[in-house]
Amino acid sequence: MGPQPPPPQCRKRTRTMHIGLIGLGKMGFNMRERLRKGGVEVTGYDRNPEVTDVASIDELLTAVPTPRLVWVMVPAGDVTDAVITELSGKLSEGDLVIDGGNSRFTEDQKHGELLAAKRIHFVDCGVSGGVWGLENGYGLMAGGDAADIKRALPVFDALRPEGDREDSFVHVGGIGAGHYAKMVHNGIEYGLMQAYAEGYQLLASKDIISDLPGTFRAWQKGTVVRSWLLDLLVKALDEDPGLQNIDDYVEDSGEGRWTVEEAIANAIPAPAITAALFARFESREDSSPAMKMVSALRHQFGGHATRPAK
Repeated sequence: MGPQPPPPQCRKRTRTMHIGLIGLGKMGFNMRERLRKGGVEVTGYDRNPEVTDVASIDELLTAVPTPRLVWVMVPAGDVTDAVITELSGKLSEGDLVIDGGNSRFTEDQKHGELLAAKRIHFVDCGVSGGVWGLENGYGLMAGGDAADIKRALPVFDALRPEGDREDSFVHVGGIGAGHYAKMVHNGIEYGLMQAYAEGYQLLASKDIISDLPGTFRAWQKGTVVRSWLLDLLVKALDEDPGLQNIDDYVEDSGEGRWTVEEAIANAIPAPAITAALFARFESREDSSPAMKMVSALRHQFGGHATRPAK
């Protein structure tokens, strides 16, 4: 008897689907390519003429069949707000908008109400995977109505890694829940990176440690601290031993701040995440090997810009 096919939730959907994707920055560009490899037809729009498929949002909406599904992948804040406001005036009843950027969950609720007034559906989706998502797939956290989530499953399945859907995709709850989960995810990420970075500084400062990169490499298998972030830490040291070419100034994307604000608002103690956020602020004042490592890790997983060493 030959090998049996995997259960339905383990297979990628094969049904042809055509969506619009607005925003072809580094992550959006990679998402377009992964969607196409997963059998989803994509028409992408970006102001950069070198990567766009069409010259305008109007052309994108003409190209995508109705009822349309349009994924928005632009910077959070004013840019996302402007795009969704424009779509609210151009889409038709029954169309679906997915915000896959890093919007604050309170903005999702505002955008959902704006679109609902035109009978346009809305889903928010937290996306994790950074510059490695094209190759490895993305972890996805979606918020919205169950029927809208079901409608978008072929898109989610094309983006996520192979395997059981529940291992890389979750319908978290109603509108705003996806980005709320991604906000907490990023807050945890702050704390994890800070712990690795402080360990790096402790090892780097001790003269009895003669093989610092080898120490981290030896932790990659079998230890309780092994993780993909640890693998990226080793990669960063392979590329720049001693981190001589990188400054210790570390940006914050905003989600760490939002996580701390939510912790305060709900009286939830979050000392590790809060301390990690404050450490980033401190990096802008004093030289710190630990913050060099945080900056290197952000570059490794997300392609975030670093500053050259002074």
